[in-house]
Amino acid sequence: MISDTIIERDFMKPGKSVALAGNAMIATSHPQATMAGLKVLEAGGNAVDAAIAAVALQGVIDPHMTGIGGDCFALYAKAGAAPVAINGSGRAPAAATLNHFASLGLDKIPDGSVHAVTIPGAVDAWCQLSERYGKIGLEAILQPAIDATRNSFVITPRVALDWARYADRLRPYPASVKQYLPGDKAPAIGDRLDNPALGETLKRIAKEGRTAFYEGEVAQDMVSMLQSFGGLHTLEDFASYKAFETKPISASYRGYDILECPPNGQGLAALVMARILDGFDLSSNELSDADRIHLFAEATKAAYRQRDLYIADPQHMQHSVEELLSDAFIKSLRNKIDMTKASAAEDFDVPVHRDTVYVTVVDADGSAISLINSIFFAFGSGVYAPKAGVLLQNRGSGFSLKPGHPNAIGPGKLPFHTIIPAMVLRDGKPVMSYGVMGGQYQALGHIHILSQIVDHGLDVQMASDQPRSFFTDGAISLEPTISPDVQAELEKRGHKTRWADEPLGGCQAIWIDRERGILWGASDHRKDGVALGY
Repeated sequence: MISDTIIERDFMKPGKSVALAGNAMIATSHPQATMAGLKVLEAGGNAVDAAIAAVALQGVIDPHMTGIGGDCFALYAKAGAAPVAINGSGRAPAAATLNHFASLGLDKIPDGSVHAVTIPGAVDAWCQLSERYGKIGLEAILQPAIDATRNSFVITPRVALDWARYADRLRPYPASVKQYLPGDKAPAIGDRLDNPALGETLKRIAKEGRTAFYEGEVAQDMVSMLQSFGGLHTLEDFASYKAFETKPISASYRGYDILECPPNGQGLAALVMARILDGFDLSSNELSDADRIHLFAEATKAAYRQRDLYIADPQHMQHSVEELLSDAFIKSLRNKIDMTKASAAEDFDVPVHRDTVYVTVVDADGSAISLINSIFFAFGSGVYAPKAGVLLQNRGSGFSLKPGHPNAIGPGKLPFHTIIPAMVLRDGKPVMSYGVMGGQYQALGHIHILSQIVDHGLDVQMASDQPRSFFTDGAISLEPTISPDVQAELEKRGHKTRWADEPLGGCQAIWIDRERGILWGASDHRKDGVALGY
């Protein structure tokens, strides 16, 4: 996106303007989280401090989406330093073996069961980020979240919609119903809720760090609750957990370098897709809307097939990142795309979910963080530890139970992950920090947003506002802002299509305009959020 070639917004049409700032900026999917992060920045905190403050608050006010019972991935680019990746994904219990699940007669791990709970990784990831790269310390960072647990928070429109839609996921667990369905129903827009138990746990983490969560009374409550439903989890599983730092992986698109976290996340699929589509001129006026959707669908099929076959715990990958991004392999995938007809539909063999929060921050020093936090499905596993105030994720449902599969569950193993933060570099410097919530859609979402900016000259907010499509479960899901004529053309080419019953994903992005010293921010209209800066 070059500032003097940006397409101007039509102010006669519904929408919102791109956010602009000259010093620092934060973008989240919830207005209160954005405000909390912005206050941290204005008070002298840096990008890491603001991102953790925002996402911790969302764990209170967006409990169906994220929380300390979930996982976290981040890319962090300190000004003048090489970007790093942080993997805060949780491991399977030490007793989780294929034989155990075979003895239960399972061919997949139920997403609403205790067996889907892996050890939550978010807290350790936050603690490591704060200790290594933050400025103001966890007590200040977590204070907005602590305040929200006891002063009550207000339910916003998109939060209310999702809460009501997925409330039944809580009903098998009485403690969960008591906390999250007051009066046996989902809270409505404008209702207030609190969670004092979660507040006490956050206060302990603020003072004591990771041990307050992974050891002692909080860990004991989580383990006791999990074991009461037949879980294999032990106190040792929690105490031994550690997030870890690694090097990002990357691929080129139109002269930009896209950075992703390496496996066990699906960022590799985004890079495969970027490399495939880099061989097509998506800016060409000769391409119709149907052509572009067709190309995205075909690239999605190709990239996601490789994802489902190969992405797993990095210690168990059977093919390297370099092999899957090699020129020869990408060319073989690209050459299979026929512009006139759809390839054979392939259903994905991993769970679909839409429940994640993504935060991006650029601070006054020019440091940038791209951070994503999730409990996987809506309300995660549904299992709630009431004394600790922790709602536990169900990331283990992403494991395979097929012997020999690289993503087969095993003791202490990391599962395949859908949540992926991203960054874009130009000439070795970050120019965009962004992410697209939405489960499996995320990998395609990264490429769709970047294409709208690089190929079509849109600013980050306009790029986020564009209609979306996604090939999944054997058909292309189309947002209803796409023309029926486009749908008809896609069906002529052999695609099955459906109209999406929910918005596809949710984007937050910050573009760094280095030439003019300006930050351009976006927060998706499909969520409640906002981008703000100063």
